[in-house]
Amino acid sequence: MRKDRNKMKKISIMLTTVSLMFLTMSNVVTAHKSEGNSANKRDELPVLTSSAGKVVMQFHQAIQANDKSKARGFLADNVIIYEGGRVERSADDYANHHMLADMKYLAQLEVKILEHEVREVGQTAFSMSRTKLTGEFKGKEVNSEGMESMVLLKKDGKWKIAHIHWSH
Repeated sequence: MRKDRNKMKKISIMLTTVSLMFLTMSNVVTAHKSEGNSANKRDELPVLTSSAGKVVMQFHQAIQANDKSKARGFLADNVIIYEGGRVERSADDYANHHMLADMKYLAQLEVKILEHEVREVGQTAFSMSRTKLTGEFKGKEVNSEGMESMVLLKKDGKWKIAHIHWSH
């Protein structure tokens, strides 16, 4: 148990360090679908020009298309996913549990990207986005904003999603 806590503490420190590092780097690719606040306006460059950005977008497309196998393929085997106070500790855990609920939920909603920024530095990338979710799910009206951050790692020339944090 203590070994697991130490491992999680090291991972948390690494993710915090990586996040701070990316916030100070200038190698940025940004996409804005909606510009509601000009104070936050950045140069508009398509996220798809970034190879890490392509992986993030393809992961989202696979989730929205209910393609479990394809979505799983974008995740590192040891991905850590934080959502709603819960944690999934591997791609298989997510694929066999919460992924299907995410797919059902998103299939019923319109997802509008408000802002998406990807920063690549060497073999590491960080993706940050905000989305607007609208529609109806299980008879209830949905009108919310979500935030997502991802850390991607490049191994053998391929980007894999190593960490996701979702909040709504």
